[in-house]
Parts: sequence; structure tokens; C-alpha cells
Amino acid sequence: MNAREKEQYLREYYVLKGKGKPFFPYTIFKDGAMATLVLVVIIAMTILFGAELGPKADPTTTTYTPRPGWYFFFLFELLRVVKPPALVFIATVGIPTLCLVLLILLPFFDRNPERHPLRRPIATLAGILTIGAMAYLTVEGAVAGSPTEIDMKVSPTLEPGKAVAASSGCLGCHKIGENGNSGPGPPLTKVGARLPKQAIARTLLNPTPPMPSFSRLKQRNPKEFTELVTFLSSLR
Repeated sequence: MNAREKEQYLREYYVLKGKGKPFFPYTIFKDGAMATLVLVVIIAMTILFGAELGPKADPTTTTYTPRPGWYFFFLFELLRVVKPPALVFIATVGIPTLCLVLLILLPFFDRNPERHPLRRPIATLAGILTIGAMAYLTVEGAVAGSPTEIDMKVSPTLEPGKAVAASSGCLGCHKIGENGNSGPGPPLTKVGARLPKQAIARTLLNPTPPMPSFSRLKQRNPKEFTELVTFLSSLR
């Protein structure tokens, strides 16, 4: 902005300022009336429809899948994607804090006085990327399947292996039937048709990161490991 444009901007600003209305009482009355209206609507909805948050907690159940509120789905999805325990702190605190700091510092980087979005590419692009990323992660977190259940009919001999797969966190990254998530790992619904039993066992023991190794399960409980391999090899 050159000196002429700045002078014209200041002239228009003072003209518009002179035609405006004072903050008190005009703006305070308008904001107070709107806040009162919102509060009355919330109280009325609470009285008419109640404020039930869900069934009471049952400490004896093993099928409950804890999920955050919708406003934390983006963080929930980010934590689901970042699997290594050493990176959990970075996913939950580091990345969100870094993004927040960058947004706070944005006005100091982009000091362009223009108000039109097309004339402020840095601020506009930062806003679009932030809203898009949060919206995408929120939707992915909302539709994420249960990580502890496999709704698939199998023979009684395969039930123990299915239970091991459901309780070992496989559904956090893979999809088995209608359960689980479509990434970052490949679907396992027909893994038995792609890989033989021995290859599945080797993959579980020496997986490709970020998939965790099941070597500890084999050492601690070889029977459960064998049941898991048998179940996965039966998926065709």
C-alpha cells in the first residue's frame, strides 16, 4: 500500500467512523439481548428434552468403546493415526499446540491491511487449510468403527482367534468385514486369500512400521497367537 492509498483509506475510515454508532449502549445492548435469547433457548430445550448424556456407566462391561465429544474427533483421529507410543505426546500436544501458535503469530507475519480474501493469500490459505484439516479429521473420527468388536459369523473353532483380533487393536488400523477402519493398514477381510498361514505369522512377528509386532504375544501366550493366525488365515 503506497502513501496515496493509505491516505484514501484513512479518509474513508474517519468518514465511516463518524457515521457509526457508539459501542455503549448500542453494541452492548445488542450483544446482551442475543446472549439472553441463546440462554433462554438452552434452558427451554433442557426443560423440554432433558440433558441425557447416555446410559449410566457399567464398570462390568467389556464391550464399551470410549469415544470423545464431537468437538474432539479431529484430535481423536490424529491420535488414532499416530500409533507409536513415543509419538503420542507429539500427536496430542505437540502438533495442536504448534498449529495454534502459528495461527496466533499469523497476524504478525501477514501485515497486509487489505480485507478482501483474494488480496490476503497467506491468511486466506492458512484459514482454508486449518478448517479443511479439522473438518476432514472430524469426519474421519466420527465414522471410525469400533476397535473392539468384529461382527462376523465364524465357526466355533475360530471364535477364540476372532476375540484375540478384536482385543489386540487390529481394528484401529484395519478393516475386517464391516468393523474397523479403512486405514492406514490394508483391509483384512480377505487376507487369507492373499497370504498363506505362514506368511501371516511372519508378518505379525516382523511387521512393517507403524504396525506393532506380536512377538510378545507369541512369547507370552503362544496359544492365542496361533488362534489369531488361524482366524486371519480363514478370512477369504
